[in-house]
Amino acid sequence: MTFTEILFGYLSGGIVLGTVAWIGFALHTAYTQIDLMLDHLHNCPAVRARAPLRHGGPWGKLLLVGGLSGIVTFPNGLLKRGLLSAEDLRTFPAPLKRKLAVMQWSVIGLLGFAFLLWGVGKVVGWHE
Repeated sequence: MTFTEILFGYLSGGIVLGTVAWIGFALHTAYTQIDLMLDHLHNCPAVRARAPLRHGGPWGKLLLVGGLSGIVTFPNGLLKRGLLSAEDLRTFPAPLKRKLAVMQWSVIGLLGFAFLLWGVGKVVGWHE
C-alpha cells in the first residue's frame, strides 16, 4: 500500500468514527432533551408533524432530533411558509439552539468530506 492509500484509509476511518460519535451525541440529546425541545416548539406545524417520532424508539428519536436540528438551523423556508412559529423560535433556549446547529453543521461536514473522499477515490481509480 502506498502512503496515499493509507492516508485515505485513516481519513475514511475518521469519518466512520465521527459518524458514530455524532449518532451517540444525537441520541444522548434525544433521550435527555426531547421534551424541552418539543415544549418550546409546540406551535409549529412542522414540529407537530414530526412529534410522533419520539415514540419510535432510538431510530425515531434520532430522526426527530435530526429534523429539529435542521428546523432550528435553517428556519427561513419554514418561516416563510408558516410552518414554524417565529415566537417559538425566538424563545427557544440559545444553548440548545447552538447545540443543534453544531450537530447539523457537523453532519453536513462529515457527509461532505465522505463524498469528497469518494470522489477523489473515483478519480484515482480506487473504486470501480
